Parts: sequence; structure tokens; C-alpha cells
Amino acid sequence: MSAHSAASPAGSAERLPAALASGAIARLAEGTLAMAQAEMRKLRHDHLDIVTRSVQPLLWLFIFGTALAHDHVLTIGSLDYHAYLAPGVMAQAAMFIAIFFGLAVIWERDVGQLQRLLATPLSRTAIVLGKAAGACVRALVQALLLLVVIAVAGIGVSWSVDGVLGTLVLLMLGTAAFACMSMLIAAVVKERERFMGIGQLVMMPLFFASSALYPLSAMPGWLHAVARVNPLTYEVQGLRQMLVGVGGAGELWLDFLVVIGFLLVMLAAATRAYPKAIL
Repeated sequence: MSAHSAASPAGSAERLPAALASGAIARLAEGTLAMAQAEMRKLRHDHLDIVTRSVQPLLWLFIFGTALAHDHVLTIGSLDYHAYLAPGVMAQAAMFIAIFFGLAVIWERDVGQLQRLLATPLSRTAIVLGKAAGACVRALVQALLLLVVIAVAGIGVSWSVDGVLGTLVLLMLGTAAFACMSMLIAAVVKERERFMGIGQLVMMPLFFASSALYPLSAMPGWLHAVARVNPLTYEVQGLRQMLVGVGGAGELWLDFLVVIGFLLVMLAAATRAYPKAIL
């Protein structure tokens, strides 16, 4: 009896950290879901924004893609350039949504909503993740519309269930990472005009120094080196591998690993900087 009593506290002590960790994860998930639902409610009243944003990738795909479709430098075997370009413009359009998502943080601070939000019991990580989820929902809707147009246009994409689902998952991970980066910038900059300038300064080099528009083999040496450390390159390579069967020099698992690592770094930085947005 005494041996059982002695073992019981030890067992309880071992179970306590696991219970605390499980409770923390549950609270984080609940807080993230609450924030994501609030962002989705905003989306319901903003259909025009989704439609107008969906036009941009179509312009890149059908105007830019058609103009360069017969460029031999951009030809990858017998692959149509429109099919090669489709994953790139999909990632680009999602990044455009994510990079300027930080404007909402500045607006919320200006109207006093951010101060009230930070006073709630929600953890800072849940707030950042929930807002990133809002950017992901917008990017997901836009990506689905783009996939419908690609199917109707008969562009040579592999329509496997695993490929499409994997594409959407990787796209959401990349969008969440860039949304966290945007919130980090907004927390530091705090002014809309300055944020717009910095957002453009960050976005355009990320886009053009990636494999979104052209293969890495077509780049000069210095640009190739920059592209290899650009997280957007790995996102595009993964999307392209799953949609058209042509990736980059790395494996698909490496593309996911880099994008997930980038997300975790940006999430940690944005969570740390988010409360400073009200100062």
C-alpha cells in the first residue's frame, strides 16, 4: 500500500507536464480558430477584393506567358510555358496577398482595435496564427479560382488528387509564412505609407529572384545564388513538382522543410514583435 502511494505522486508528476503541454496546445488551437473565424467573417463581405486580386495572376499567365511561350531559354523539354508558369503565378498571387496583410495591423492600431485585441486572454501566437489563417483563406480561394481557369483553358497540369491537395497545403504554408513576415514589418514600421514602400521593396526582389518566371538554369551565377536562399523558390519548386512534374534541384520533402522552417521563424519573430505595434 505504501509502495503504491509512493509511486502515485511520481506518476502524477510525470503526467503533469504532458497535461500542461496538451492544455497549452488546446488553448493555442482554440485561439487560432477564433481569430481565423473572425478573419473569415471579414472575407464574406469582401467578394470584390477576391475577384480583383484573381485578375492579376491571370494577366501574368495569359499575357506574360503567351509573350514568352516561344522563348527557347525558358523551354523545359516539351513542357508548355503556360504550365511551367502556372505554379509561379499562383505562389506570386498568394505572396502579394500575404505581404500586404500587415496593413490590417496598422489599421487596427489606428482605430484602437489592436489594443483591445491584445488585452484579451488569447496568446500572441494564436493572434498571429489566426491572422495568418485569414491570409491563407484568401489565397486558397484565389488559387481555386486559378485552378478552375487553368482546367478550362486546357493548360497541361497533372490533375491528381494528391498533387492538387499537396499544392494547396504548400501554398497555405508559404502564405502563412509571408503573412507573418508582413505582420512583423507592420509592427516595426507602424505607418501605412512607409509600410507600402517596404512591402514593395521586399516583395519584388523575392518574386524576381525566384524560379517563379524562369528556371534557375537561365539565371546568371549571382542571381542563382540569391534564388537558392529565397524561400519563395522552394515554394514554387514544390508547387511545380506536384502540378506539372518538373521541380528544381532539390527533393519535394526539402521544399516542404524549407517552407515550414521559414514559417516557424517568421511566426516566432512576429509573435515577439506583435505587441510592439501599439507603442
